Amino acid sequence: MKHSAAILGCAGLSLSADEKRLFEEADPLGFILFARNVESADQVRNLVAELRDCVGRGDAPVLTDQEGGRVARLPSPPWRTAPPALQIGALYETDPKAACEAARLNGRLLAHDLFGLGINVDCVPVLDLLFPETHGIIGDRSFGRDPEAVAALGRATCEGLLAGGVLPVIKHIPGHGRATLDSHEALPVVDVSRDKLETSDFRPFQMLADMPMAMTAHVVYSAIDGNAPATTSSTVIAETIRGHIGFDGLLMSDDLSMKALSGDMTVRTKAALDAGCDIALHCNGDVAEMTAVLGACGPLSGAATERVSRAMSQLGDAEPVGDAASRFAALLSPGAANGG
Repeated sequence: MKHSAAILGCAGLSLSADEKRLFEEADPLGFILFARNVESADQVRNLVAELRDCVGRGDAPVLTDQEGGRVARLPSPPWRTAPPALQIGALYETDPKAACEAARLNGRLLAHDLFGLGINVDCVPVLDLLFPETHGIIGDRSFGRDPEAVAALGRATCEGLLAGGVLPVIKHIPGHGRATLDSHEALPVVDVSRDKLETSDFRPFQMLADMPMAMTAHVVYSAIDGNAPATTSSTVIAETIRGHIGFDGLLMSDDLSMKALSGDMTVRTKAALDAGCDIALHCNGDVAEMTAVLGACGPLSGAATERVSRAMSQLGDAEPVGDAASRFAALLSPGAANGG
């Protein structure tokens, strides 16, 4: 049986009978966890095991957004406090080599926390560029405004995650940085020429096009498709994401329950998959909405199945974490970039 082309959330700390029944019957590709699903390490491990038991796959993708800064689904304490990306980006301005090492170590430490819980996919790094007009929903989640720096730090983060046995997801492809609205609440429209986008916003994604997974942006790029956001635009996905950027990994939508999108969950799911997304991502854990998503998405396509296989083949045993925490702290300490 082919898995349903969906990644779904759940409502609480353990699965309800309705959730178990739905997941067992539909066999979604994987799951995503949020702060509402996290109480303790043992509880998270048990929930992850429950989710995988529903689909009968011990390696089913289980995702979360453990970025650092204000986007951290695992609270501190007991888990580590990771800095926002922009703090590492600031180090790059004075010492690029140290910043890349810090990004790699940070990725390795993020993976260390997740791997021990059974979570095998982290929705980082954010490759969106930072502009004066960037909405605060991105803000310090960005490494900065220089595409080369963002790409270098993003790649180092991915390397650290992979070394820790966790897959990265580059987001929000092809770039959310120029959006002046929060796509959780409204549909942003970016009125910038294609040439300018291709030489700035799209560059970090192009330089990391070899990564295994990516998440779309619910953003309209009027120079490419003035009618639909990237998530539901066959033009943006074919010409920009698969074409200009050259990304051929597993492409998932951003959360279909966000207010940037229109229509009910059936309409949204069909629109995202018809446009070229491999996977419909639905996060809020509402059983009725998840049922609609699953009814609309059907099984993974042949191309998506191959991309899933290619991505999962990159998962290996976690390398020893060693003294990564102390090395990371030393790199980010005041004066470290200047030898202090």
